[in-house]
Order: sequence, then structure tokens, then C-alpha cells
Amino acid sequence: MAGKWTSFFAGTLLLASLGACSWGDPDTVYPESDNRRATGNSYESSYEKYGSVFGEGGANVLGDDSGNGASGSGIDVNSYLWRASLDTISFMPLASADPFGGVIITDWYSPPETQSERFKVNVYIFGRELRADGVRAAVFRQNQQLDGSWTDAEVDQQTVTDLENAILARARQLRIASLQ
Repeated sequence: MAGKWTSFFAGTLLLASLGACSWGDPDTVYPESDNRRATGNSYESSYEKYGSVFGEGGANVLGDDSGNGASGSGIDVNSYLWRASLDTISFMPLASADPFGGVIITDWYSPPETQSERFKVNVYIFGRELRADGVRAAVFRQNQQLDGSWTDAEVDQQTVTDLENAILARARQLRIASLQ
């Protein structure tokens, strides 16, 4: 019981001493705060002076009307490539899908005909344009040992190329269908 109280008081003492620490000089004046004071606390003037961390146009969350498959989609990658990727690997369970970063990660999948083998796929979509180099895939393969453990196995590069080509073909189909 005494050890519990000792730990409690030691933790409280540590938090109190850290709370009393100062991480900077309290009299330091930063240029942005001076700018706000001089302009009557106007944030616009500080943005004009320093710009945006997202570039000249700011952050584009809702898409644009450039006609490249990304308009109004709310994602930062090409929507045809995104949908084609999801369609192509739809037979595999999804572990993660990030439309803003353009990353799709599947969970392990064992084909019904070979239960001692399993696959995992990561798809990366680059940019907002529908281009052949706008998608990359990584395929992982494992084989089950007699003791039930899984070991990594080599994946033929042609499998990766075939997957990327299937995604591109599906994206092309989706784009043609949207133009008709």
C-alpha cells in the first residue's frame, strides 16, 4: 500500500515540476503576433504576408473542375484510378483505404483453391491525372508451413505488372463510360 502512495506522490511531484518549466522566453515577440497587433488582430494580413502552407491555391478538399476524373470527388487522387483499384481488388478484404493519400491496403487473402498460400496487396495512386504511371502496386505472398506458421515467399514481377495493368484497364473503362 505504501508503494502505491509513493508512486502517486512521485508522479504528482514530477508533473508539478514539469508544469513550472518554461519552454521559452515569455518576453519573446514573434513577427506574426506583431503583425496582428498592428493590423487590429487581422489574420488575413498575416496570411498575405507569409502565404499558405498548402501552396498558392490553398488546400483543395472538394476537388476541381479540371475534367481529369477528380472533379467534385472529394479525394486528392484521380477518381477513375481510385475506383478502378477498389474494383480490381474487391475480392480481397480491405484493411485500410485512404482516398486523400491514395493508399489502399488489403488484409491477407487465401484463394479457395490454395488455402496454404495467402496474398496481401498495397495500391498507391499518385496525382490527380489519369496516367499509366499514376498507379503502383506491391504484392506480398506467404506460404503456410507444416507447423502452421507463415513464411514470406517471392512474388513474380509479372503478377505486379498484371495487377497494375488490370487497374489501368478498368480506369479506362470507367472514364469512357463517364463520357458517354
